[in-house]
Amino acid sequence: MGEPVLHILWMNGGLSCDGESVALTAATQPSIEEIVAGALPGLPQIALHWPYFDFDSGPDGGEGSFIEWWHRAARGELEPFILIVEGSVPDETNKPDGYWSGFGNDPVTGQPITASAWLDRLAPKATAVMAVGTCAAYGGVHAMAGNPTGAMGVPDYLGWDWKSKAGLPIVCVPGCPTHPDNLAETILHLLYQVGGHAPKLDLDESLRPRWLFEQTVHAGCDRASFYDSSDFADGYGSTNCLVKVGCWGQVVRCNVAKRGWINGVGGCPNVGGICIACTMPGFPDKFMPFMEAPAAKAAAAPGGYAPLIRTLRGFTLRVAAGR
Repeated sequence: MGEPVLHILWMNGGLSCDGESVALTAATQPSIEEIVAGALPGLPQIALHWPYFDFDSGPDGGEGSFIEWWHRAARGELEPFILIVEGSVPDETNKPDGYWSGFGNDPVTGQPITASAWLDRLAPKATAVMAVGTCAAYGGVHAMAGNPTGAMGVPDYLGWDWKSKAGLPIVCVPGCPTHPDNLAETILHLLYQVGGHAPKLDLDESLRPRWLFEQTVHAGCDRASFYDSSDFADGYGSTNCLVKVGCWGQVVRCNVAKRGWINGVGGCPNVGGICIACTMPGFPDKFMPFMEAPAAKAAAAPGGYAPLIRTLRGFTLRVAAGR
């Protein structure tokens, strides 16, 4: 008998924009193709059931139905499997009738099966559960004040201390959308862990992989030296520190400034964008407004000591150059 196939069930039936699915197609370290093809040494055999990438499956009710894998998992016929959730989980109990979001249909009633119903059915049987993107991790945009759906993250729904049948906590990879390589790297580590070839994922208090989210955006930002010298941007086209026009990089834990977006290129502050805290619990409500009026910020900024710092550094450079 060969090694058992490790199934990945990817559900994007929560409230989302599918941004994490799109992001994963851009991952390069590793790519999703390398994971599925088993191109990396030591990986177990993978069967990925993902609406974006499952060419072996057919339509609901047809031969090789995609959604049949989900029903099989609910019946206890898939072992082992990892459940990946994309999108926030709406509260289906806060209204007299109808539903907020569904994923596939019930073969008996013909009615959509809600995201929360799938979590109830599959989470107890899953070897591990991942919440990808800030919506799935913490509620995200759909959990903003005034949203009628009562949306929440997977840890809010299952419980922050929830453990899978293998004793594993929920793994959150936040971002709006999440970083492509952060997502692929975490999936890879989890696959190695389930296969017995990697240690347990080290998660922080928000269930994020610690090695990816332990430092702030500011720590990896190439504009940090401008902050040190109190040299702040007074508009959005500047190359100086953006904290005075709304950047949250000093308190937000995210590695995008250091890692870039794709192949080390891009990332919010690297291309002139402020950090809006999209990897943090409480996003977006706790971090609004995202952008401050440049004129107001410039007026509020102290005189600063940037000119003095630049002068002193000039002395140092000239001495170092022997002039």
